[in-house]
Amino acid sequence: MYKERAYRNLVARNNLVSFRVAVKETDLFVHAVKHLEDVTRDLVLKHRGYIEAYIQENQEFAKTLNPYRINGPAPIIIKDMATAGEKTGVGPMAAVAGAIAEHVGKDLLSYTDEVVVENGGDIFIKTDSPVTAGIFAGRSPFSMHIGLRVDPMGKPVSICTSSGTIGHSLSMGKADAVCVISESASLADAAATSIGNHVASKTDIQKAIEFGKNIDGVTGLVIIMGDRIGLYGKVEIVPLKAKKG
Repeated sequence: MYKERAYRNLVARNNLVSFRVAVKETDLFVHAVKHLEDVTRDLVLKHRGYIEAYIQENQEFAKTLNPYRINGPAPIIIKDMATAGEKTGVGPMAAVAGAIAEHVGKDLLSYTDEVVVENGGDIFIKTDSPVTAGIFAGRSPFSMHIGLRVDPMGKPVSICTSSGTIGHSLSMGKADAVCVISESASLADAAATSIGNHVASKTDIQKAIEFGKNIDGVTGLVIIMGDRIGLYGKVEIVPLKAKKG
C-alpha cells in the first residue's frame, strides 16, 4: 500500500507539474514541464527490464555486497551501477535506486527541458533554477527542519540519501541520514551507502567524512546522527519553513 512520503512535498517545484509513477518496487515522483506519466512508466519498464534481465543471467550481481566486475557486454545502466560500486567499495545494487532515477531522468529530457526525478529519496535534477530537497533523518531534531539547496544551472546533479535507522535500504551503520551530492546519481547512491557503513556512533562522523571526500565524484556530503551533523564540500543547508495547518 502506498503511503504519502512527506519529504516529497519539500522539493522546490518552481513552475513544474508533478506526478507519481510506480512500477513494482520503483516508486518515482517526477517534476517536469508537463505531465509525462505514460512516457515515464515506459522508461521505468525499460530500465528495470535491463536490470532484471542481467540479474537473471548473472545472479551474483544482485547478491554481492562487494564490488562486481562485469565480464562481457552489458547495458549502460548495469555498467554505471558496477562502476559506482567499484568506486565506493560496495555491491552494485547499492546504486540501483539512484541509477533508475538518473537514467529515467536523462531519457525524460527528450520530452522536457527541466526534470526532477525522486526515487525513494534518491534525486536526479536538471533544472535552470535552484532546487531545495528536505532531509528526512528519522528522529533526529534536524529531520525535516533543514534542506539541501542545489543550483544545477542547467546541468545534471544528484542528491542521494542512505540511512541506517529508517527505510528498507541495507546499511551496516547507524547514521540517521547520509546525503551525497554528485553529478552521477548512481555514484551518489552507492557512496551514501558506503559512507553510512562507517558511522556506528557520533564520534565516527568526521572519520566517515574523511572517507567520503576521497571518493572521486563526490562534491558534497551531509551526515546526520541524532543532534550531530557533519558537512563537506559544496553544500548549502537551508532551514525549511514549517507548513501551516
